[in-house]
Amino acid sequence: MLIQAIGNYCIHLLAGLAMLGVFVIVYLRTTPFDEISLIRQGCVAAALSLAGATLGFSLTIASSILHSDNFIMFMTWGSCAMLVQVAAYAVLARALPNMVQELSDNNIAMGALMGLTSLVVGIINAACLS
Repeated sequence: MLIQAIGNYCIHLLAGLAMLGVFVIVYLRTTPFDEISLIRQGCVAAALSLAGATLGFSLTIASSILHSDNFIMFMTWGSCAMLVQVAAYAVLARALPNMVQELSDNNIAMGALMGLTSLVVGIINAACLS
């Protein structure tokens, strides 16, 4: 019984981290700017935006692990959460047409808005899984 619990823990941990990695790659390829390059240049706005998106998705992954009856459902809900987070970015980008330029110019308020929006969407998304 303990061995099975440890195995389940390891499987969910590794799958959750893998899904987080996939999400970050998808998110970075979805956005029209290079967050990693901007962050390396000290752009706080890009860091806030990416951090909020990552945190928002992580909350949904955590909720999916807590509330899914099996591994397949966990993976399914995690994948759905990824789509919701990327869609939230697309809606925000459409609502704020100057967002990309503002973020590239290190407008911290824009980065905070983007990050907070992603975090809020993630919280709501996570709650829907409970």
